[in-house]
Amino acid sequence: MASSSSAWRRILVLPDDAPAEVQESGDTTKVAIGGTVVGAYRTLPRSLALVISAIGTPFENAADHVPKFPLLELLPPSAVQAGASTSISIADLWGVLYVLHTLHHVQENVPAVLSPTIANAAELETYLLHSGLARKRHTLLGDTSSARDPELFLLRETFWQGAGTVNFHTRGWLRGHAAFLAGAPFPYTQSFTRTPLVIAAHPLRPPKPRPGEVVYRKFWPNIGQMLEFTCVDLGGDGDDEVSEHLATFHRWHNSDHVNRGWGERGPIEKHRKYLRELIADPAVLPVMMSWDGELMGYAELVYIKENHVAPYVPGGAWDYDRGLHVLVGEQKFRGLNRSKAWFSAIHHCLFLQDSRTTRVIGEPKASNKQVIVLSEAVGMNVNTIFDFPYKRSAMTWLPRERFFKLDVLAYSEEAAPAAKL
Repeated sequence: MASSSSAWRRILVLPDDAPAEVQESGDTTKVAIGGTVVGAYRTLPRSLALVISAIGTPFENAADHVPKFPLLELLPPSAVQAGASTSISIADLWGVLYVLHTLHHVQENVPAVLSPTIANAAELETYLLHSGLARKRHTLLGDTSSARDPELFLLRETFWQGAGTVNFHTRGWLRGHAAFLAGAPFPYTQSFTRTPLVIAAHPLRPPKPRPGEVVYRKFWPNIGQMLEFTCVDLGGDGDDEVSEHLATFHRWHNSDHVNRGWGERGPIEKHRKYLRELIADPAVLPVMMSWDGELMGYAELVYIKENHVAPYVPGGAWDYDRGLHVLVGEQKFRGLNRSKAWFSAIHHCLFLQDSRTTRVIGEPKASNKQVIVLSEAVGMNVNTIFDFPYKRSAMTWLPRERFFKLDVLAYSEEAAPAAKL
């Protein structure tokens, strides 16, 4: 049992920069966002399992293989602070859920009930159920008993898919233009690409973010820093101006470490031309990655159908398959622990951008064991080995369902210092 009162401790920072903190007091945990208590929770003396497939079978009451988790009661601020609100806003409730899925990140779900002392409990239950953030137990056709059950199961899998963010509040991981487009998947209409490497029919892709626009933000508690993806910005249109992004990209590609993998060493004019072409390409989003605002790496987020890897995909590329090319430019940001964090975040961003994306496909060099180990660490598997004209590649796959069922987005495991990527 916790002491009668303990110090506040920061759990994470929300994508809108509001710190989320908790304080344990007796059997109750207070949650503060931006320095204001927005709710609390306490553990009730029973545990529940979300049994789906066994309902209505002889195994319904003996499904011991399904894990049980302690039941929590969610409380309003007024329960722990005199004169505080009796309600919880939807944005703050999402922040509380973020705390719960961080502290209880190994759990597939968090059983919870909304305290009857929450003035807007009915509104919050509707939000949780209609957004997919929570569910009640499985019901058989015609069985309405679960409608009376107060217990909810807060789902880790749907929380990390962005449930309850876009169109509800502005605290989600996707930012700006990217969040706007995720609110309603871009409508389908056919388009066509013809280049020296690609001839493909595919869906029309949505407009890309503006140069310099932040598209994704996520705090990693085990690292203690905010990871941010920003659309590459070359500054002005002239050839004399050198933006921070261009100067950094140029420096990285002239380092031995990056050149071994990318082979793009050369003058700054070469790198300006390279990035201009990608910024103009509807099928590629070039982004700079940073930790707490300090640039650390670069990534190209691509649509596979318009990419030169498409002919090698067994069974053919699907309309919304995504892919990526990445590099870490700064030595101090290498290592498996940080790499697993930003690599997981890239996949998270790709899946959040369009719910129709059901797999991400990579094509690292087959001999690059470090990248393959990293790929497997976030749930990818090697589907096949194939040959480009210029390299032998491993084709890595990450299905959407597998990624969001795994526990990779709250923490990434500590790695041995010798493991460099």
